[in-house]
Parts: sequence; C-alpha cells; structure tokens
Amino acid sequence: MADIPPKRAKILYFITKSNWGGAQRHVFDLATNLSPKEFEVAVIVGGNGILKTRLDEYGVRTFAIETLGRDMNAGKDTHSLMVLYKLLKKEAPTILHTHSPKAGGLGALAAKIYNLTHKQKITVIYTVHGWPFNEHRNALSKTLILVFSWLTCVLSDKVIVLGNREKEQTSHWPRVKKDMFEIIKIGIAKPAFLARTKARDFIASMIDKKISKNTIIIGTIAELHKNKGYPYLLRALADIKRRLPQFLFVSIGEGEERSALEQLVREKELTDHVVFLGQLHNAALYLKAFDIFTLTSTKEGLPYTLIEAGKAELPIISSHVGDIPELIDDMRSGILIKAGNVREISEAIQFLIDNPEKRKEFAHHAYKKMNEDYSLSKMMADTIKLYRHYEK
Repeated sequence: MADIPPKRAKILYFITKSNWGGAQRHVFDLATNLSPKEFEVAVIVGGNGILKTRLDEYGVRTFAIETLGRDMNAGKDTHSLMVLYKLLKKEAPTILHTHSPKAGGLGALAAKIYNLTHKQKITVIYTVHGWPFNEHRNALSKTLILVFSWLTCVLSDKVIVLGNREKEQTSHWPRVKKDMFEIIKIGIAKPAFLARTKARDFIASMIDKKISKNTIIIGTIAELHKNKGYPYLLRALADIKRRLPQFLFVSIGEGEERSALEQLVREKELTDHVVFLGQLHNAALYLKAFDIFTLTSTKEGLPYTLIEAGKAELPIISSHVGDIPELIDDMRSGILIKAGNVREISEAIQFLIDNPEKRKEFAHHAYKKMNEDYSLSKMMADTIKLYRHYEK
C-alpha cells in the first residue's frame, strides 16, 4: 500500500502594499522559499504592484484587494475587511501571516471573526517591520497608532519582531504575554553583484553622462518616502558640494516624494550631483558602483538594503533608528548618525571621503557581520520552526 503523503500546511501571507520595499521583499522571500512538499502558499496584497507581478512570475498564487491602502479610509477599509473575510472562508489557511500595520490589524480582526464560526481555527502571526508609532507625528496620532499597534498584537497569536529594540518597546504593554514576541532576524542569500567598473558604466549609461574614475559615488537604495529622510541627506550634500565639487549621489528607488525631492535638488543647486534612477529590478546588482552607502531614514525596522550593502563590502552611513544599531557597529562597520541631523550626515560623509583606509576597514567588518548573522537559510529555518509549532 502506497504511503499517504502528509497534509501540507497552508500559509496565507497578507501585506498592505504591493510595491517593492523591505516588507514586500520579506514576503517574497518567505513565499518563494518554503518547500511546496510541506507548505501550500498564497499571498494577498493591496493592488497590482511589483510584488504581485514577481509572485505571479514565480508561480505563487496571489489575490489583489484593490481597496486596500496604507492610509485610513473607513469605507475602503470596511470593504477590504469583507473581501479578506471571504478569502479566509475560501482558503481556510492554517496560518495567516500578516505584514505591515494595516494588514496586521485587518488580518487579525478578520481571522477572529472567522474563528468564531468555524471549527478549524486560523492562527495569526504578525511580523512587525518597524513600529509605526516611531514615525514623526503629532502626539495624538502617535497615541492612536500606539493603541492600534497594541490591539493588533492582542488579536494576534504570535508577533515576530526583527530585533531587540522592537521587542523592548512592548515590555510594558498590558494584556500581552511575555512570550507573545519572538525575534527572527531577516536574512538574504548573497546577491549577485556586477563588478565595480560594469556597475559604474551602467549608471553612466542611465544618466547619459561619463563618470570619471575619481568621482566619489555616494548611493542608496530606498523608496522616495518621507520616512527615508532624503531632505536631510540632500541638505548635507549641498554642504559637501562647497568642499568637494566632484561627487555624485545616486538614488535607486521610486515613491510619492519624487517631485518634492527633485524640487529640493534644484533649490540646492545639486542638479549636476544628484540623480534619481527610479525603480530598478534587482537593484543590489549595482551596489559595487558606490564608494559610500547611506540610509538616512527617520524610521526603520531592520533594512534589507544595509545587509546588501554590507555583503557588497561598502562602508555604511546610517541613522541610529529601529534595529539598525544591531546591524551596524558604530565606527567599526559603519557610522551611525542621529536621524534628521544634517551636520552629522555631512561630517560622516566628509570623514569617509577623506579617509579611504577607513572606508576599507568599515567595509571589511560590515561584510563579515552580514554574512555571518543575516543568512536566508537561518531566517527560513527559524520561521518554519514557528509554523510547525502551530501545525499541531
């Protein structure tokens, strides 16, 4: 008699936006690296963006909720909740794994409603990609977001955080068990990088401008979003320009702040020094074109781009926010600056420009740490272990 194959656990991922940021990359890596022999996977996304396209290309089943968006809207959010509930009834997943605040709240609520009327219960796991109450907002908004974050965790069965700081910020929360939160660090496979010369030639072709060997390229991979702190960086570059006329800042990424940032570039007379390349497929491929990598965000969780930059052996300048201090050892594998501090950004860039030996030293330590501590295989093993716990 032939052996009956074991029943596969069904994992349904749910994320608010279908663009290509860190949270979306995380969902993609999880969904495409689970063994199809052990897990049945599907993904719910808001809209029809890059994430959905790439999942479709990979053969992962996807569902798009057109009314789902980041901003609060009572009518659209109610409709999204109803669509989500219908999908839960149709799919009956073992685990609903939510990502991003809106998806976390709606997902936990829909699953609770489902569990009231169905024998087979859905386990809700929520991954936090940086607490939204850490963003720069007024006191009332922060309080409301804090309450919403707390309620999302209360309604979930397990909450994954990416580092110690996010876990520590919940230590005083009422009605939340100590073992509710689990740290699972993100990890990636080593990206394929173009050689330095080829990567710089590609950028030159994109901007239709020759880049000399002596030009210092400062670069980043980040959405053009308010949280990424671009205005502070651009003001620091305006200060650098007065001392170093031969440099180029290259941004890879797209977002709603593009027009405002391009206007600021013109105001600061940086048009010959700053280029926005927009969204590029496999952006990490071009990292070795950079001499210095920056991430001047005002709010982060644990960013993929810093791991990629470290694996590309780049010296890093980054804001001291979120769990970034767990990634970057200040003045060893990079330089940590206070978020929003233009003077510190300017001084850090100038220091690395003036000290090429320090750039090499920082790059070496970053490379070693990222490869040892942030591997895709470890992240998948830790996540699968958690899934199996809830299969029982």
